[in-house]
Amino acid sequence: MQKHFEKRLHLNNQIRASQIQVIDFDGKQLGILPTHEALRLANERALDLVEVSPTAQPPIAKIMDYGKYMYQKEKREREGRPGKSPAQEIKTVKIGFKTGAHDLLVRAEQAARFLQKGHRVKLELALRGREKSMADLGRTKLESFVKMISEPFILEEQAKRSPSGFNLLIKPENKK
Repeated sequence: MQKHFEKRLHLNNQIRASQIQVIDFDGKQLGILPTHEALRLANERALDLVEVSPTAQPPIAKIMDYGKYMYQKEKREREGRPGKSPAQEIKTVKIGFKTGAHDLLVRAEQAARFLQKGHRVKLELALRGREKSMADLGRTKLESFVKMISEPFILEEQAKRSPSGFNLLIKPENKK
């Protein structure tokens, strides 16, 4: 397993160059100064001297709050990371073999809300005990439940048998 080491910035006494080009906290150029002089300026302001461009001639250092800088950088990286988009997230709506008509309507509305938000929806019909012997009635009930959903959708997977009953997957219809 390879470990990824991030190249860290040199700060304060870690800076080895004898002279550096200094940028103030406000972004103002202070010019080329001896390192000890730049460190003194940073300490007077209770800030850090951070080498931002070590390869430049002379190296460029900035007077800043290093902790705040790292926090902002991590925050930007977190925001840039791709999260789960609604199309990737699958919501599940479960119904039972003996679920009443009103409860089925409530579940159909719930599925419609999920579709409206752009989620894919997995519909599950649970069969328990002796209900498993009436699988054909279960499939019929699931198909009639699908017809109750008011929001337009595309059937992604047909109703298929699972150990606990039946399930199928639907996704919202693309609106153009």
